[in-house]
Amino acid sequence: MVQLPDVINVIENWILHEPQQTHVIVASGMHALLEGTSDHNFRHILDSADLFIPDGFSITWLARRRGFALEKRVTGSALLEEFCRISAKKGYRNFFYGDTKRVLHRLQRIMRARYPNLKIVGCYSPPYRRLSRREDDYAVNVINEARPDVLWVALGLPKQERWMYEHKEGLRVPVMVGVGAAFGFLSGEVNRAPNWIGEHGLEWAWRLVHQPQRVWRRILEIPKFIGLIGLELIHSETRAE
Repeated sequence: MVQLPDVINVIENWILHEPQQTHVIVASGMHALLEGTSDHNFRHILDSADLFIPDGFSITWLARRRGFALEKRVTGSALLEEFCRISAKKGYRNFFYGDTKRVLHRLQRIMRARYPNLKIVGCYSPPYRRLSRREDDYAVNVINEARPDVLWVALGLPKQERWMYEHKEGLRVPVMVGVGAAFGFLSGEVNRAPNWIGEHGLEWAWRLVHQPQRVWRRILEIPKFIGLIGLELIHSETRAE
């Protein structure tokens, strides 16, 4: 149960003190948890992560119900931007993997304009189809040769979590972070809801209006999530009695 400053501290500690080990950070939200309840293999992938960040109003709300003092969610885009700001001061090396070439080009330009000393040591936009073994090996070699401190992976959930899990052993990167649509948000290619909307749990409505084809299926998951929470509360009350 962490907040943004905690995540930054953990990342820096891994880079400085455990650079030979690859650590995985998962931005956990409602969709990730539901995927884990229906897919046991994906649940194992989530359980193998080194750190979760509460990316979503529903997760922070549930954590508060359990007594954790979480003030706000930690979105992938907020984490990426804050770490880039710190990287510009401390010299950490960043690599962006995922999304389109257009988005990556705009993302680099915008982040370097914002943080002039920021080190972006590489970008790679993989095909949306499944990569061949040769293509996959090439991508891994490009990343390893760039020697990033943090690899930001934007392939969307659950693809990015599966990719990080499958490549953890072959990558020489201290930290990998799955950030979903963060590249699109920070590059300006995708309109994100104002922060106050997200903090009040209404980002789903904003995205449904602006990206209906991409998010309508996730909206249908809300009743299922609420039902699972209800069952959990009933079981916990039963055990307490």
